[in-house]
Amino acid sequence: MKVLIADSGFTKTDWRLIGDEGDISQAKTAGINPYYQKEEEMLKEIQALHNQIPDEIDQIYYYGTGCSSATNRDKIANLLKRYYPHAEIDVNHDLLAAARSLCGDQAGIACIIGTGTNSCLYDGERITQNVPSLGWAVADEGGGTYLGKVLVTDYYRKDMPKHLRVLFKEEFGLTKDGFLTKMYQEPMPGRFLASFAKFISKHISDPYMYNLVATGFELFITKNVMKYEGYKGIPIHFTGSVAFFFGNILRDVAMAKGLQIKHITQQPIAGLTLFHQ
Repeated sequence: MKVLIADSGFTKTDWRLIGDEGDISQAKTAGINPYYQKEEEMLKEIQALHNQIPDEIDQIYYYGTGCSSATNRDKIANLLKRYYPHAEIDVNHDLLAAARSLCGDQAGIACIIGTGTNSCLYDGERITQNVPSLGWAVADEGGGTYLGKVLVTDYYRKDMPKHLRVLFKEEFGLTKDGFLTKMYQEPMPGRFLASFAKFISKHISDPYMYNLVATGFELFITKNVMKYEGYKGIPIHFTGSVAFFFGNILRDVAMAKGLQIKHITQQPIAGLTLFHQ
């Protein structure tokens, strides 16, 4: 039996294929989000997957951002059926992927801090509570889009220290008009904002950058983690590139709030593969 597992975020999708003998292979495509992409854009990524994994698949477990609604889950399942017509397909939200990957069959608070953010209370089998994320345009405190939004705002309003503004201009050369065009006239502005996280990481030793990230994480913990009843007595886990690469800052902020973080992983796919094996 061949089982295909997907963890799809805003920026990228990680795929794992468990073969008949238990062997594991992998593939990558760009992120898929039914809230922001047209059908042909999503289908292009599934075609790219099929080029890498043309095998006959028996079972697909797809976890993706934007898949909290039944309409979007059906949309993704129908697109996958075009290339894998004989597969049994199970589509779920990426938050369940995080919970299963981080907590397994144990209770815990599972959090995502990547391009976007989310969190849930998990009882070891199902999600029992979720503080609404509301997406990058409204909230997503601490995520890549949030950090990019604050960084760029500080740059253009000259709240960023001068030496960092010089480095930012040298690296990106973005005029205000150029920035506004990318934000309001080109596709996937959230992904564009999140791309500035690499610049933040490069200069994270600067107090301004450290405080920018720490403030974002403090907001995430206050507005998400601390909303769950009994949060101080429950294991707290994180997954996502921003949580992983700024893990020391995340632990510092949590400790200042009297919280202990258990696991921080870069992505859920390894834990998901173990879960489904």
